[in-house]
Amino acid sequence: MNQDHIIKRFISYVTVDTESDPNNPAFPSTEKQWDLAKLLVEELKEIGMTDVTLDENCYVMATLPSNLDYEVPTIGFVSHIDTSPDFTGANVQPQIHENYDGSDIVLNKEENIVLSPSYFEDLLMYKGQTIITTDGTTLLGADDKAGITEIVSAMEHLINNPEIKHGTIRICFTPDEEVGKGAHKFDVEKFGADWAYTMDGSQVGELEYENFNAAGAKITVNGKIVHPGYAKGKMINSMTIASDFINRLPANEVPEKTSGYEGFFHLYSLEGKVEKTVLQYIIRDHDRELFEKRKEQMQQIGADMNAELGSELIEIEIKDQYYNMKEKVVPVMHIVDIAEEVMKEQGITPLIKPIRGGTDGSQLSYMGLPCPNIFAGGHNFHGRYEYVPAESIVKATNVIVGIAQKVAERFKN
Repeated sequence: MNQDHIIKRFISYVTVDTESDPNNPAFPSTEKQWDLAKLLVEELKEIGMTDVTLDENCYVMATLPSNLDYEVPTIGFVSHIDTSPDFTGANVQPQIHENYDGSDIVLNKEENIVLSPSYFEDLLMYKGQTIITTDGTTLLGADDKAGITEIVSAMEHLINNPEIKHGTIRICFTPDEEVGKGAHKFDVEKFGADWAYTMDGSQVGELEYENFNAAGAKITVNGKIVHPGYAKGKMINSMTIASDFINRLPANEVPEKTSGYEGFFHLYSLEGKVEKTVLQYIIRDHDRELFEKRKEQMQQIGADMNAELGSELIEIEIKDQYYNMKEKVVPVMHIVDIAEEVMKEQGITPLIKPIRGGTDGSQLSYMGLPCPNIFAGGHNFHGRYEYVPAESIVKATNVIVGIAQKVAERFKN
């Protein structure tokens, strides 16, 4: 793999602004995602991919035909085009830091923005490597343009080295993953793969096939406004009631106090006045039974408070968002085993752990396309301190090539 060539490709992607918009119901949620989609279509054609398509929903798909004289399963690789709306992705100015020496990296001298291993300890794992950052005023977009880079580079490598044997490979780049819609219009039947991998994890070695069960909850508290000078026995302050509701949920079951398989309730929005307060929560748990109990617990708190208040002042609306892909992957566990074997053969220690979040692969698994998640190499996603070692992108690219080889070997007659 030519690392300089891969860096150039990655930079060509991250300098295209593809930030998605959680408040726009359109699909995709931003027009600028088409810019990278169209660029990718042309590049895939140039490197020799076939069946290159860009549909009306901004999904890019392409095929690398088998070079075998026997049948093996068709596998797929998936990454997303958009970047997170949590931090601006406009006018990304990548900086390349060669032979990183383990010291502070000054991202922006004028604004005193520093990427320091004293705070981000993972940096020290990459001493001697080439670190790609921004100038500190934007995110980088390694989530998930590193994944796109790896997939395109792996396909190019396989095309340029036909002696490497592989079955049919399908690839797809999706829009709007960062706003939870990446798989909503994914055409699994058209994709035609037996299984796939999302290249959307973080540090080298990550291999994930478990994620949260997820729901969103909207709690509306209705109050009554009365002149405060004459409010005794008449005013109902919805904000006070909302505070009581918040305090009845377990104080330690929040994101900042949980890890691993521990679930949580996360209050991410609060808008209130005396007459009306709206709380927005997300509910998360890896265990399906505990997940259901969390939803029941929230409903019960609302029912108990309404009974105490003597009026139906609290309205609760809960909607499931996605489920743990483990249920769909475990019956075909060989797809995880193949990725694990390839990593070990390439000297990479597999880090098999649950995702404390969601991924396109979760929804795709429930749509009939089992889809574990593999590392893309980046760190500190969704913010100014995001970085990716170029060597990690190369390693992920090699894993894709290795999986293609391994499937060809595993399913040989």
